[in-house]
Amino acid sequence: MLSCPFCSLDPAKLIAGDALTMTVRDTLPVSPGHTLVLPRRHIASIFDATREEVSSLWDAVQAARRDLLKQFSPDGFNIGVNDGLASGQTILHLHIHLIPRYNGDMPDPRGGIRWIFPEKAKYWKD
Repeated sequence: MLSCPFCSLDPAKLIAGDALTMTVRDTLPVSPGHTLVLPRRHIASIFDATREEVSSLWDAVQAARRDLLKQFSPDGFNIGVNDGLASGQTILHLHIHLIPRYNGDMPDPRGGIRWIFPEKAKYWKD
């Protein structure tokens, strides 16, 4: 395995963690508080995670959300996983993006993650 930036994280970068998961702030955040939750075990896909890992990851996402609500007071969240190269995954170590959203951070946020395909994003009638 080539060097994985998540497998060699500086422990000082962790904002939370347990035996199975680590939580860090994204180094290239798309919004204030953008957070990553990842397994300690090096796996590329959420579909390779054990039930115990998935449970711990989701618990960590919920804990990170509570922390973000206290620290940043976002108005909503986007939660996402890029799974596989075709999805845009660039670091092949599973990581869940927890992206705080703020009223006014985009003129019209409707469609959310559907904007990965802009021609299919707008499904509503004005």
